[in-house]
Amino acid sequence: MSTKEVKAALKSAREAIKNKEFKEALKHCKAVLKLEKTNYNAWVFIGLAACELDQPEQAQTAYRKAIELEPEQLLAWQGLANLYEKTDQWDFKVELPDVYQKLIELYASSDKNKCYDVIKKLSDIYQSDKEYLKLANVCLRLIELKEEDAVEKKELLELWKQMICLLSDSTNSEERDNQTQQHLITAFERAMVLTDSVPGDDHRRLSADFVKCLSKLPHQEAKLKEACDATLSLYPTQSYPLEVLCSHYLKTGILGEDASNCFARLLEMVPDSGLGRLGLGTQALQGGKYVDAITELEQGLKTTGSSAGWCSLAQAQLRMHRYTDCATSCNQGLTLCQSGDETLKLSLLRLRLEGLVRSLEEKAAEQALQTLTEIPGAKNDPVLMAFKGRAYLNKGQVDHALQVSSELLGSDPNFAPGLALRGLAQLAQNQHQLAEQSFMQAAAQSPDCGEYFSLLGQLYWDMGEETRQDRTKAHTHLLKAAKQDPYLGCVFRYLGHYYREVAKDRGRARGCYKKAFELDSSDGESGAALVDLSMEQGDMDTALAVLQSVLQKATPGSAKWAWMRRGLYHLKVGQHPQAVADLQAALRADPENWVCWECLGEAYLNRRSFTAALKAFSKAHQLHPASIYSVYQAAAIKQTLGKFKEAVAEYLQITAREDYVPALKGLGECQLALAKGLMEDCRDGGAIDLIQQAIQNLFRAVELRPDLSCLWKLLGDACTTTVGTVSPNRAQVLMPGPLAGLEPSTQSHRLNQAQTLKVGERCYGRALKLMPEAPSLWYALGLNYYQQAHIPCSAEGEEDGSLALLLEKAQQCVKKAIMMDSGSHSYWNALGVIAMNKAVQNFALAQHCFIKSIQAEPNNVVAWTNLGVLYLKKEHIELAHEAFKIAQSLEPLYVTCWIGQALIAETVGSYDTMDLFRHTTELSTHTEGVKGYAYWVCSTLLDKSNRDSELYRYNIVQMNAVSAAQVALSKYTERIQGDPDAFIMLGYLNEHLQLKKQAVQAYQRAVELLQSTSPSEQLSFALGSYGRALCASGQWDDAVRVYSSTPLQDLCDLTGLALAFCRAGLIPQSTDAYERALVVASNEKEKAYILTALALLQHRQGNLDAAKTLLFKCSMLKEPIPESLLCLCALGLVHRDATLATAALTELLKLGTATGDAVSQRCLLTCALLALQGNYSAVQREAARAVHSNPGNPSLWAFLSRLVPKYCPRKASGGAMAGHVACLSSMTLGKRALLYSGVNLLANGRHSGEDRHRNALKTMQRAVLLCPDDPAAWAGLMAACHTENTCGFLSGSGPRRKGLEQALMAVVSEKVHGVEEMERPLAQALEGWVLQQAVTGLTLGGQLDQAEALCSQVLSVSPEHPDPAVMLLLRQVQCQRLLLVEGGTALPEAVLEQLSSTVMANPTHIGAWHWLAEVYRNQGLLFQAVMAYRQSLQLASQLGAHTSQMSSLIRLALLALRPCMAGLPGNDWKDLVLEATTEALKLESSPVVALLQALLQFVTKMASRDTRRLLERLVYKSSQDCPGSVGQVAGWYLLRHLHAKDDQELLETLLEHAKMKKDQRLLEFNSLLTSS
Repeated sequence: MSTKEVKAALKSAREAIKNKEFKEALKHCKAVLKLEKTNYNAWVFIGLAACELDQPEQAQTAYRKAIELEPEQLLAWQGLANLYEKTDQWDFKVELPDVYQKLIELYASSDKNKCYDVIKKLSDIYQSDKEYLKLANVCLRLIELKEEDAVEKKELLELWKQMICLLSDSTNSEERDNQTQQHLITAFERAMVLTDSVPGDDHRRLSADFVKCLSKLPHQEAKLKEACDATLSLYPTQSYPLEVLCSHYLKTGILGEDASNCFARLLEMVPDSGLGRLGLGTQALQGGKYVDAITELEQGLKTTGSSAGWCSLAQAQLRMHRYTDCATSCNQGLTLCQSGDETLKLSLLRLRLEGLVRSLEEKAAEQALQTLTEIPGAKNDPVLMAFKGRAYLNKGQVDHALQVSSELLGSDPNFAPGLALRGLAQLAQNQHQLAEQSFMQAAAQSPDCGEYFSLLGQLYWDMGEETRQDRTKAHTHLLKAAKQDPYLGCVFRYLGHYYREVAKDRGRARGCYKKAFELDSSDGESGAALVDLSMEQGDMDTALAVLQSVLQKATPGSAKWAWMRRGLYHLKVGQHPQAVADLQAALRADPENWVCWECLGEAYLNRRSFTAALKAFSKAHQLHPASIYSVYQAAAIKQTLGKFKEAVAEYLQITAREDYVPALKGLGECQLALAKGLMEDCRDGGAIDLIQQAIQNLFRAVELRPDLSCLWKLLGDACTTTVGTVSPNRAQVLMPGPLAGLEPSTQSHRLNQAQTLKVGERCYGRALKLMPEAPSLWYALGLNYYQQAHIPCSAEGEEDGSLALLLEKAQQCVKKAIMMDSGSHSYWNALGVIAMNKAVQNFALAQHCFIKSIQAEPNNVVAWTNLGVLYLKKEHIELAHEAFKIAQSLEPLYVTCWIGQALIAETVGSYDTMDLFRHTTELSTHTEGVKGYAYWVCSTLLDKSNRDSELYRYNIVQMNAVSAAQVALSKYTERIQGDPDAFIMLGYLNEHLQLKKQAVQAYQRAVELLQSTSPSEQLSFALGSYGRALCASGQWDDAVRVYSSTPLQDLCDLTGLALAFCRAGLIPQSTDAYERALVVASNEKEKAYILTALALLQHRQGNLDAAKTLLFKCSMLKEPIPESLLCLCALGLVHRDATLATAALTELLKLGTATGDAVSQRCLLTCALLALQGNYSAVQREAARAVHSNPGNPSLWAFLSRLVPKYCPRKASGGAMAGHVACLSSMTLGKRALLYSGVNLLANGRHSGEDRHRNALKTMQRAVLLCPDDPAAWAGLMAACHTENTCGFLSGSGPRRKGLEQALMAVVSEKVHGVEEMERPLAQALEGWVLQQAVTGLTLGGQLDQAEALCSQVLSVSPEHPDPAVMLLLRQVQCQRLLLVEGGTALPEAVLEQLSSTVMANPTHIGAWHWLAEVYRNQGLLFQAVMAYRQSLQLASQLGAHTSQMSSLIRLALLALRPCMAGLPGNDWKDLVLEATTEALKLESSPVVALLQALLQFVTKMASRDTRRLLERLVYKSSQDCPGSVGQVAGWYLLRHLHAKDDQELLETLLEHAKMKKDQRLLEFNSLLTSS
């Protein structure tokens, strides 16, 4: 191919490349190369095409071949550079910089712009590879090219800055290159030269960067100083050059004069400069000025973090013996320490080790041992090993320390730290002599070490008084230690101890303590001693300054001693809030310090924060139980707060330990206060007991301190204040012999009221001998005389002094008190009271005294009240009213002024009298107020005509007057036991409250008091009331005797005697008494009542016609009474004469609307009549109608609850709710209604498995709790337990309450014997039912032996006349046993006849017939069973037992249904089922009867629609109307019916209903039917 063809091929290759046909281009190029192997362009085109075809190796080879052919041609170099840039291969990237270098050479002469671009790319590569020298050369090459082009100065400046920026990272590189550093310096210098404005911002920034760069470069100190000086000369206000120089000096450790000047200039310029402070601190450290060094270094390190600075600070702190701070500083330094600075790290570790060891803390010792492991080569360093031994000592490991010291001394016997370590170990083992020798050897080896002399001095001090007193020992060595090491604070502390305790030089001691505290502000012992000595010497300012300096630096929970001392100072000067705050801070530091708790309690107490003080003293006592002071203060605070009982308990703790007079005094005061409280509540017996205890305790105190007037005063108060108020027979006080002045003096004597007051007089006399000028003592003595004046005779009957003389003495004493203190309102008031006494009656003086008392104290309620009494006594009603009104306004709770107003209201006949007296009893128990209120209550009750008045409803009913008056009057008679009127009123009130026993006692006491006087009308009234109370309590014989002792002229006495005769069984005498009363009767109403009573007596004697005649006679009177008609109706009901009962009830209803108890009586009679007529469904409706008409009558609710289980058991849930309403409505009826509610729950089948909270068992338990004497409640509980056991059997869990039958039966038998004779028949019937229930329970539990034994035991009581009912139970048990033994086989004919004869012996026992029918059924004698059920049905009809009729019919239907379901032929049994169920539905609609009819329909016509309808009615009926068991049984048969009909839709409905009801049995049954 010719040259022309080569050119054509190259042209074709170029066109192919242009058209991106790279393979075609390769063909053309290869064709060229075949002809001309050295063709440059062909190789370049091959490289280009191969590059585009991703063949980098071929492309590289082609480009390299082209370069070899023509190395100065650009095209191949450009292609090679392009290939290397596009291909991500490491070898290409390595060769790329060389390619760029060649391109720079080629472009430098041809194309400068492309040259600059290549330089930029090459710079980026060198910068990323951190080849700073090559980068610098490239930058310099660029600058040369720019200079050749004569660019502007500004552009050159930017290039030099760019070079600085690119090379600045080289200063941080670990491999620093001197040439690169010189290029960087040159760049800074050229840049600063090219900068136009000098000085200026750009030049300043460049200068700062230049200085910073030089500071990082080693061996450039001279240039650094030169640059800093130049910068400072141009910019004197800039601190960075100085900071760089300071940092340089600190780094190099060259701290000469230049460094000092530099530090000083920097601090002048920047006062808070951290570098300046660090520099000065380091200089101070080197100069031995450790305090200044610590100050400067701490300030510097706050702003500048420097590991070298922390190291210097740690060194200074170690020199100052601040070991904990030293360790902390080392930790900070180690945190900042760089990894390369091993020397500094080692120094910090050694310093931390020494600081931790010398801090003497166990926790620090563990850290020290850990630090030791971080120091390389520590085992070979004896000094470090000595520190290791000390660390073991700090941990208490003395043996390890001795081992280390032995190893050290083994290698060098004269090694001072080893000797000191051995001495410390020996000291830890209390080997003082050996320790002394070791320390002396150490001091001899290092005579310039103050520590060893310090250890010797401390050892001598601790060895005892002998070495302390020897100046050559403790004192001398401590002085040497202070001389060698003036920064050792503990030396000065011990010197302070020496001067204070041995030399007795308080001044020097204070100076030493001050020096020790200045050296170590954490030395609490020195600080506390300094403060104590300063306060002792009166220098409070110094003491407070020290405390303030400590507390300003103190962290929470520290500096306890300072907080406590400042708190005590504040407490001393009366600044209690500050004292509380400081003492609280002290406790935060040490919460277990009992002394501090006591001080805090004192501060609280002085601040009047009693509750807080009480808690503080309680805490102190808890921490230190031996402290009596804490207990005493706690008791005193409780006494102040009025918690006298708690205070007494605290005082008794103290007095049990020792006879502490303040505690005895406080105990006596508290007991007196408690006695006064009991007196206010009229609990005189308890008050006298407390008085005796107070006297005993105060006498113990007097025996210890007879010189204290206050103790004698308290004794006098104990003998006077309360003793003179109580009843004389109560005031029998047990007095110590010496105090009573009786022999023998070693034992106590019981004194009466007068003698006790005499003792009080003597005690006041002793107190006056000690303090004759105390007016309060004269006042107390006057009151004592006044109390004595009310008791004219002593216990022996001897005259103790005339009344006038005692009152004269009382007057003189009170006047003496007034002369001493005429401003006391109490003294004037007492004198006025004495002047008003009956024996004095100086009313003018009394008025003057009361007015003077008011003038002395205008808010004096007592004086105003006494003044009102004075005016009332003088019959100045208006003045009295005004005085009482003022007293009321001053103190509305003061009872006496209200009594005065009540007396005024009584005088003027106001309607508010009773209300005022009632208010007095609410305020307090005052004899006048109580008796006045009781009188008005009794008067209102005796007036029968005002029962419907608004005043009666408010005063008596709404205000609960009877109970309030009875309680108040009981307290009155407890204190005043000689007032017959009060006892009569109390008896009357007790009668109203049905407190029969208490009424008898009150009337008896009234009769005893009145019988001591001449017979009077009052005695007759009391006897009549006493007889009435005896009748109410059932003491008929006593009532007859009491009534017989009356004149028997009053109708009430005669009727009461007649009633007593009647109840005592003396019917003829009762009839005679009523006939006498009939003569005395004044009106027809009274005669009607007497005739009714006579009719009842005739009926009791069996004279029915005579009784009817008398009752008819009553109804014919002009004023018929409803009671006679009630009796007539009841007579008809008892004798089952419905006609008579109906007629009487009709006449009774004609009398008008009933009220009160008559409503429930009429309802009872109506319901009984309906039951007698056989209209059972109307019984419950009639009771419900009465409740609806009278919803507020609780007796009707209780009656409804009682009727429901018997006549309408399906509504037992409603009956239970009615009983609950009765319980809530009436406390009296509620107890019995609770029993009715429980019976309803039993009838409803409500057991604990169904409802854990509202069930029969819980209700019966509450009934027994409220009425433990009611046998019916215990019988109900027995039934509830039986129900629970039965449910347990049915559920498979078993009975939960076994063995209760006999125990409950025994309780019922016991309670039955305590009922009244009238209720005895019902109680005996209940006892028989309980026996049957017990036998049934035992039989159900399988305990047939116990059941038979129980029956035999009951029969053994009267074997001659066995009880048929018990015999029946015995036969039932024996029959059950026989059936079990025989395995259910047929019973012999003789046995059946015996069982039949036993049942015939109980002809009215319906349950017996049921049982006999069941026995016949089990034996297959169905005809006999039917006859037995028919017999029971007939008996139930005769007895009118509605429930028994239903039971007999259902049992009969069930008996007949079994043969039907068994498929027996014939219609007889089906007819019998229909007959029984039809009769049952006539009586009552019952779900059980409906189920029997549905089952009969299922048996006869299983697939009929009627069968499904009957069953569905029961299944889908609500649970309230249908028992769950009935619904479940109906569901089973309905399921069988639907399966037989294959009715899937109704099946699904039934199964969904079962799931909703959670009927698992039905679901399982469905699974069985489906699978079969």
